[in-house]
Amino acid sequence: MSRTISYTHFGGPDVLTLSETDVPEPGPGQVRIRVRAAAVNPIDLKIRSGAMAKAFPAEFPVRPGLDVAGVVDKAGQGAGVRVGDEVLGATPNGGYSEYVLLERPIRKPAEISFEIAAALVTVGETAYRALHQLDPRAGETLLVHGAGGSVGILAVQLATARGITVVTTAGEHDTEGLTGLGATAVPYGEGWAERVRAAAPQGVDRVLDCSDAGVLADSVALTGDAARVLTIADMSAAQHGVRFSAGGPADRLPEALPELVVAAAAGRLVLPLGGTYPLADAARAHADIESRRVRGKVVLLP
Repeated sequence: MSRTISYTHFGGPDVLTLSETDVPEPGPGQVRIRVRAAAVNPIDLKIRSGAMAKAFPAEFPVRPGLDVAGVVDKAGQGAGVRVGDEVLGATPNGGYSEYVLLERPIRKPAEISFEIAAALVTVGETAYRALHQLDPRAGETLLVHGAGGSVGILAVQLATARGITVVTTAGEHDTEGLTGLGATAVPYGEGWAERVRAAAPQGVDRVLDCSDAGVLADSVALTGDAARVLTIADMSAAQHGVRFSAGGPADRLPEALPELVVAAAAGRLVLPLGGTYPLADAARAHADIESRRVRGKVVLLP
């Protein structure tokens, strides 16, 4: 049996319960892994609360979680990895569990921990995809809203590595860290656009919004073109002519995660962890994220 977190109705963190389920069997091209780390993503909380019920219709019981890292326990035909290999990836059957299936496992380098490997999957692919779609060029200036979050932190590093000048809006507690990553950081909140203009007198070429803070209209004004603004967070994007990047099948970039893993193993990409929790404490992890008692990526340890 596999200890697994699930819930039978929408609600607060307390709807998350620990139970035992059958250990899944891998099919062709799949592997079963013994999970060593499972990341908690903000969308997990939104789906659990019911806020995303239209986009993600629920079939209860729901088994939350997507990003995992662990050790291959059983491999289906043509899986490409062997029993005992350390891997990471996204699971289709709920990541908050002791055993899950992976369809496209990526080998985990020894240089990165299971916690970082699991934490990197969705936020890394999101940052990589957003920059690919926005397509800032070397020498241009990119503004990143909400840069203190995990996607923003990774986007800043990916952009600066490509010779792009990065300006960010974020909380004052994130300023020092973002500056250390090569960005020019300005505080968010009222008057942010004026502060950005002062920090980037050369102008802003493109904007990536990770914040959902109502910044799209002013961001379009800064660039002069809605096509130069992209959001991963603000559902009002269409009202401003801005693209919303949701990461559907057509947006998938298979090269993203392997490249990110190599960069992380080489020390060129860092992702702060906010904390680790035992699997049985998934409800507490959700509650701590919602109350902002933790910052950085949160990881469950089955």
